[in-house]
Amino acid sequence: MTQPTITTPPTPGCPDDFEELLAAIPSLGDDAFAERALGCLLGGALGDAFGYLVEFDELPRIRARFGPDGLTEFPDGRLIVSDDTQMTLFTLEGLLEAGLAAPVAAKVQAIRRAYLDWYATQRGSRPDRDQGLRRYPELWATRAPGNTCLGALRAGGRGTVTQPVNDSKGCGGVMRAAPIGLVRADDPETCFRIAVDAAALTHGHPSGYLPAGAMAAMVRLMIDGMPLAEAANRTLAMLRGWPGHGETSAAISGALKRAAAPRPDRDIAALGEGWVGEEALAVGLYSALVGGDLMRTLVLAANHDGDSDSTASIAGQLYGAARGLSDIPERWCGRLDVAAPLAWLSRRLLAAQAGVITRAPTPATPASHS
Repeated sequence: MTQPTITTPPTPGCPDDFEELLAAIPSLGDDAFAERALGCLLGGALGDAFGYLVEFDELPRIRARFGPDGLTEFPDGRLIVSDDTQMTLFTLEGLLEAGLAAPVAAKVQAIRRAYLDWYATQRGSRPDRDQGLRRYPELWATRAPGNTCLGALRAGGRGTVTQPVNDSKGCGGVMRAAPIGLVRADDPETCFRIAVDAAALTHGHPSGYLPAGAMAAMVRLMIDGMPLAEAANRTLAMLRGWPGHGETSAAISGALKRAAAPRPDRDIAALGEGWVGEEALAVGLYSALVGGDLMRTLVLAANHDGDSDSTASIAGQLYGAARGLSDIPERWCGRLDVAAPLAWLSRRLLAAQAGVITRAPTPATPASHS
């Protein structure tokens, strides 16, 4: 197994940030939206940290390490996220930098700039704009970033649907797309479009960018209260209008069909290993539909031969968007290595969503990024 490399020491946990954030929800507008938005972000980060423990391990190896049932609980200590959560947070910051009411093109370009900032952290060099997320040392850690993302961003991250930069359908586009669905100023179809364009910055195959659109659309539908299965079916209808949708549509349909009569020991393997976009979305969707609670959802999504952190992160995002914070223990959240930046960015999202003009606290600049 490739071991994660940490280039900067992680910041200690910040459970107080979450206590303050949860207490502030009633003053920041729509409580139901806040619950689902935070559930999506926290569920995804927890899923990422859970799956990252076994990323690159095949199932026999996972069972050899953790027992016949595989990985079934969080270990003690810090919960370390991968590049999946890092890029998810930079996606959200890009949206907030653009403004929630900004047009599609402005949001995509702001997300692109945020990704270039993330790319600078992975090279160990200071980003052009040293503020916001870039001031958190935990986001400078190198956590098995995908070669497709790195290569595309090294070239400027200028891909589009009509002018692709490669033919990759890796899952790096879908795993970072959920925050785009948290913008209520945009309808689900617009969220789909923004997520497609944001994924196409780095992933040029339709199965690299269409799963991102589907993910954002499902999240957008669920934050208004639509159940996950219904949101997935509605999203299938959107997909059919896009060229090259066949693999993504088949993957979502397959997940829905198997979830109706689940046999998890067979179903996950049949849906794929999650290294490519449509498979990662299918495994995450199936796990969120079948799991019943967050822990079981993450267990299903992480225990397989493939890209466990991405599939578990997607499953956690979908589960949290559907269920909110109801069974996400606060003690887990405070153990996340990205607890502080996630809480800080969530406050900005809720304040912007509620139309509250507030000056978000600026995190301290780290002493070094060595």
